[in-house]
Amino acid sequence: MKLKALIAAGGKGIRLRPLTFTVNKHLLPIANKPLIFYPLESLLSLGIKEVGIVVNETRQAIQNVLGDGSRWGVKITYINQPEPLGVGHVVMISEKYLGKSPFVYILGDNIFTEGLKAPFDHFIKTKPDALLTIVEHEENYRLGVPFFENGKLVKVVEKPKKPPNNFGVPGLYFFSHKVFQAFHGQDAVKPSARGEYEIVDLYNYLITHGHRVEVEEIKGEWLDPGKFDDSLEANRLMLELHCSGEVKGKVDKDSKLMGKVDVGKGSVVTNSQIVGPVSIGESAHIHDAYIGPYTSIANRVKIANAAIEYSIIMEGADIIDTPNRIEASMIGKDATVHGTRSANPAYKLTVSDMSKIELPL
Repeated sequence: MKLKALIAAGGKGIRLRPLTFTVNKHLLPIANKPLIFYPLESLLSLGIKEVGIVVNETRQAIQNVLGDGSRWGVKITYINQPEPLGVGHVVMISEKYLGKSPFVYILGDNIFTEGLKAPFDHFIKTKPDALLTIVEHEENYRLGVPFFENGKLVKVVEKPKKPPNNFGVPGLYFFSHKVFQAFHGQDAVKPSARGEYEIVDLYNYLITHGHRVEVEEIKGEWLDPGKFDDSLEANRLMLELHCSGEVKGKVDKDSKLMGKVDVGKGSVVTNSQIVGPVSIGESAHIHDAYIGPYTSIANRVKIANAAIEYSIIMEGADIIDTPNRIEASMIGKDATVHGTRSANPAYKLTVSDMSKIELPL
């Protein structure tokens, strides 16, 4: 069975402002890789060769990074979503692109640490009209929740007040072309009270109209880094899983690397201690510094006389002469964090909208 794929890559990333005022949330780095690369590469590992990416004002930024897909040997088609009308709406506007092809649909800011092979194989083998993926989640009341009777899926409810089980629906969906019936006819699905086409309503339509909907539990971790804390935690886990300890740059004899530390081409580490897992990009300069675990440092970053751990440092940032350790932080592209040697020190801040700063007392 030949499948196409959909990736939803719209949205403004409101919960990640102010970083997302200038960087699309799907392109924020997780372990020195744009977030959207994780779902894309998971799809490509399945042998999928045609991917539709649904965008809105995000199109130019996403297209600048992904291009036409030729670097991965796939064809990427960009599909415009004129209004942000929900996860289900992404399916609706993609009907022309998908045609009669069965497809897998993943949210562009979701990471599945064990990949998509198990549900993909289930979908290919059993050929249902839809496959609902579920995960155990302690806060499943914030998600779509499957309802079962005698072990059979009977409906999916969005954000129920009293979930009957511990399962929730992550951002991964499988459908045949029959799902498009849900958008046509007198009983077509309609926007919910919040004005969106809910993905759960597509499953419910198929169930109530006698189509075969199966369920597959996802193993491994499901990450949805839509907030600062979630992004840092995703960064931690991806560093744990993917750091190899490969050193392509230069590390002098006065420096010490412990654990898995990746050092990119053209980067220089001098008189510093780095405790992995840590990923350092290309052309970075680390001098007289301590870099603690679970830190990703992007290309062209300069760090001197500073201590940092459990943080994401984006491209071109400078962190110089900081008197205290920086931790659990996200430092944006080309940002500067400098200490002062003034006889009368004072905080000097350039702070954008919705920033958060914690100063020691």
